Amino acid sequence: MLKGRFVLIALMFAIFIGVSFVTRIVLMGYSASEVDMSIVQLVKIFGVGLLYDFVAASYYFIPLIVYLSAVPAKIYYAKWHRYFVLALLFVTTFFILFNGVSEWFFWEEFGKRFNFIAVDYLVYTHEVIHNILESYPIPLLLSAIFLIDTLLWLFLYKKTNVLKRAFEQDNATWKRNLAVGTTLLALPLLFFNTLDKQPLAKISNNIYNNELAKNGLYSLFSAFRHNVLEYDLYYKTKPVKEVMKRLYELEKMDDRHLKVVQKEGEEKHYNVMLIMIESMSAEYMGIFGDKRGLTPYLDSLAEKSLFFDNFYATGTRTVRGMEAVTLSLPPTPGRSIVKRPDCHGMYSAGFIFRTKGYENRFIYGGYGYFDNMNDFFSHNGFSIVDRSDFTKGEETFGNVWGLCDEDLFRKALQKSDESYAKKKLFFHFIMTTSNHRPYTYPDGKIDIPSHTGRAGGVKYTDYAIKEFIESAKKKPWFTNTIFVILADHNGGSAGKNTLPTWRYKIPLFIYAPKLIKPTVVHKLSSQVDVMPTVMSLLNFSYESLFYGNDILDDSFKERAFVGNYQKLGLFRDNHLTVLLPNKTSKEFKIKKQTLRSVEYEEISPIPTDETDTITYYQSASYFYDHGINRWERWHPKKP
Repeated sequence: MLKGRFVLIALMFAIFIGVSFVTRIVLMGYSASEVDMSIVQLVKIFGVGLLYDFVAASYYFIPLIVYLSAVPAKIYYAKWHRYFVLALLFVTTFFILFNGVSEWFFWEEFGKRFNFIAVDYLVYTHEVIHNILESYPIPLLLSAIFLIDTLLWLFLYKKTNVLKRAFEQDNATWKRNLAVGTTLLALPLLFFNTLDKQPLAKISNNIYNNELAKNGLYSLFSAFRHNVLEYDLYYKTKPVKEVMKRLYELEKMDDRHLKVVQKEGEEKHYNVMLIMIESMSAEYMGIFGDKRGLTPYLDSLAEKSLFFDNFYATGTRTVRGMEAVTLSLPPTPGRSIVKRPDCHGMYSAGFIFRTKGYENRFIYGGYGYFDNMNDFFSHNGFSIVDRSDFTKGEETFGNVWGLCDEDLFRKALQKSDESYAKKKLFFHFIMTTSNHRPYTYPDGKIDIPSHTGRAGGVKYTDYAIKEFIESAKKKPWFTNTIFVILADHNGGSAGKNTLPTWRYKIPLFIYAPKLIKPTVVHKLSSQVDVMPTVMSLLNFSYESLFYGNDILDDSFKERAFVGNYQKLGLFRDNHLTVLLPNKTSKEFKIKKQTLRSVEYEEISPIPTDETDTITYYQSASYFYDHGINRWERWHPKKP
């Protein structure tokens, strides 16, 4: 029988794998209606899952293995050291259990194991810690984890002899201990160079099954390591000349890669107030069929606006929406361009508006260092107004993500007044935060109490937008201003299928009662088309590298880009073509889509669909990697 110090390593491996096994069962139970529970799939989920749990444990316990292999016997068998090691293992078990609980909440929110989002959360600890403290009963959870940890170790101490064997003299030499420790340390190195290059968790077309087969900590390590996905290494490609030729045909670009928009007549000097709403999915809105009455004002605004009812977000994060609208680019794999270090001087809408004489501002109620937003906007044609620019008297309510939407909109009105007083046109990009967990907002504004869930966040945001528009109507610049209102992304990113299109559906309003005739636009489109459509309403002539087009133009070709950090989709003609990071593609025919579901039929890839999807995404990555979509390349002097 195994005895001595390595009993403790075996014990901790068993605890880690046991907790991971229970976590997998709990997550499966939570999403039981979405999981394929055939015998073959269950064997794959738990078989592959066991392997990933073991691999994750081999990484997790590297420090413990190093310590127990190197500590001299004289110290190891000392009484004080025994208590020290047991205390250390108690704390380690606490964090293993804490990780299991954390996975539950992450799965509840995103329907996935730890991924890019979790990596981001580790970077922005202030926001995340406070968001957790404001959203969950942390003292109760920590107490429960501590109790379970205590009961486990009392059982091990009183009902088993495993701890006794761990501290029995085994007469092992330091050389043998070092040899065993070195062997154990070779395991993660082996896994790093084999398994990480050939992931095994793709066991099904059902994304829930694939996620359940993973281990959360391993997925976190992997996401951290692979935070940038090089298109040419992971996705299907075609010769660059062939890609560019097809791109010019699809997007009417010239051989400089530029799209030239030439309008007749004078430009229309209207202000633009763009409001990007946090997580405002179509599924929450009455205008799309929701019956809860959460968005009465926006529902009524649809009747007074250009309302686009077949409009899609390109991604599942705020920065993806910002990227798509500001740069008019499809979502390249890996991190959003907004978050990349090399995100300065892009060919952005901000620079185009500046050349037209506009004052551009990014206005945000939180601290814009989060998600690199301030850095991105300040180097792409905008000045910054964030939480640090609010005085104490301007702050009436806030949480960790930012000041309430009412405070934010009052600041936007103030900045608009300043531009008007200087006789300057303005383009304001306003980002809301109230419709975000922990869903807290000022009391007495709506009939849903603060901090009770998403429904309240949605309804309060609707209320704040109403107050904003009604206040704006009293301003002298109102009649000369176009209000563009859309969501940054959907309200959740989980889904049974590869890219559940219904989750990407969001609203788009263009409201200017004195300037634009209300109508409903049914054309399929996405966030990349926002700026070209607005610029067309302003009758702008300009050059760009935009992938988007004027939705209102009779020649507009309907299509939408949808994706996440790995999967890249082109949605058109009721088909969804998806590029996967293993140099394959899949195509789905959409049989039926409702407010909260979609029925897919996987079909053989149609050559034209696959070619065009590759063309869009390969060219977008190529332009970024080679510095082609940089403002300075085409305009040496900044506006």
